[in-house]
Amino acid sequence: MDSRDTAPAAQDRDLVESQMASQTLFKGSFLEAFRDTVRLPDGREAVREYVKHPGAVVVVALLDDGRVVMERQFRYPVGRVMTEFPAGKLDAGEDPLWCGQRELLEETGYTAREWARAGAMHLAIAYSTEIIHIYFARGLTAGPRQLDDGEFLEVFAAAPQELLAWSRSGELTDAKSLTCLLWLQNVLSGAWTLDWQPVALPGADR
Repeated sequence: MDSRDTAPAAQDRDLVESQMASQTLFKGSFLEAFRDTVRLPDGREAVREYVKHPGAVVVVALLDDGRVVMERQFRYPVGRVMTEFPAGKLDAGEDPLWCGQRELLEETGYTAREWARAGAMHLAIAYSTEIIHIYFARGLTAGPRQLDDGEFLEVFAAAPQELLAWSRSGELTDAKSLTCLLWLQNVLSGAWTLDWQPVALPGADR
């Protein structure tokens, strides 16, 4: 469901913009761009341009030695190799947990004995509908990766202290990974708790 279809809470009605018309600007393999005409809270009209995204999942995969599984890959829009937690977009109708299991296996080769949903983040609220679901995984077992054709990335392990240092130095600037780092800090300190659940391996009994 499009978040714009949700009725506003009473206290937000003086802030909400209402869609009057919508024009599709671009429709790609998984992204769509729109230009909407909206009515502002004071009755005037304005234009909003935004990208519709199917959503994604990011995984904080905890190794038994206290390190976490990370990736390095080239991101064309920013023209640089980025340090990130494993992540990937949702397929149509896919459960976020299944997506997290699939992406972790495909990109890193790891499967996990237990999973916990942490929360969700809106990546770029000014111009995108994208929501990224955050999951933790532990009890990891290594195996072969199953990268997509044309996908190139390096998998490595890093200690939380290293990630904190990289976020301060500017080496780690990916927004979803910085959010995951916030979750990781609070989970490791005991400030935030997770509801860990045993989960079947990807593809089992589906």
